[in-house]
Amino acid sequence: MKIVLLESLGIPPEALARRTAPLTAAGHTFAAFERSADPAVLIQHSQDADVLMLANMPLPGQVIRACKQLKFIDVAFTGVDHVDLAAAKEMGVAVSNASGYSNDSVAELTLCMALSLLRNLPQVDARCREGKTKDGLVGCELRGKTVGLVGTGAIGARVAELFAAFGCRVLAASDHSHKPSTALITYLPLAELLPQVDILSLHCPLNEGTRGLIGAQALSRIKRGAILINAARGPVVDTAALAEALHSGQLGGAGIDVFETEPPLPTDHPLLHTPNTIVTPHVAFATKESMEKRADIVFRSLQLWLQGEQINKVL
Repeated sequence: MKIVLLESLGIPPEALARRTAPLTAAGHTFAAFERSADPAVLIQHSQDADVLMLANMPLPGQVIRACKQLKFIDVAFTGVDHVDLAAAKEMGVAVSNASGYSNDSVAELTLCMALSLLRNLPQVDARCREGKTKDGLVGCELRGKTVGLVGTGAIGARVAELFAAFGCRVLAASDHSHKPSTALITYLPLAELLPQVDILSLHCPLNEGTRGLIGAQALSRIKRGAILINAARGPVVDTAALAEALHSGQLGGAGIDVFETEPPLPTDHPLLHTPNTIVTPHVAFATKESMEKRADIVFRSLQLWLQGEQINKVL
């Protein structure tokens, strides 16, 4: 089998070599390339591959269809909306993801953003550097707040645990989880949840049911002054409506890790100019520990697929 890695997995070269050694010892070939957004370059790298490995770079259908020997796409990411699954299905290509590698990293950044926004951390940091005081910037505690989750898969469930440990009441949208309530999480329809929450945190996949889910209508229903955190996918939120809600004060703040496109963002992006907004360039998943976990998952997935067993199956 020819195995092609189309972008870095975020681990040191020696760590990658350690994981590829058993494959080459078994007679497989392995090639690694720098990330490219050019379909022609991707086709050149991939066209004779049996297996493609990638993280979150877009893999368009024209590339998949050009790879006539392709049998397996091993995605080192939880979401797979960046891969043309229709083309993969058409070509009979199996697809697996790396679900589980970033549960802690995403949940911890979510909590970090919530705490930072409640305590006005960016503003008081700037004040201190300017030789000023906290006047007018006294924050709030997390304990006692109501947190609403959209999506309670592995990541959302971990987020619920962390917020509950801080003494929060945790609600979740039953429209997007379809689970019974537990001692930890109470499920309600999103329309009933929004007016109750102090913090709304998004952890759902991007699909036709969630695209634009948090738009002007949803934002008008949310408790005034609430905080929104998006560590899911950018298009789940209507950016223009979010910017307006922040400027008007309908939202008290936002922590945004994902956007309509992968960073770098244009300098005139609306969310770079909204008040009480923390923006990060899609880093929630990325820690030293999570990158190692991710590599372990995708190489184990590959080894098992080579033996006839597919785990973390998407297609």
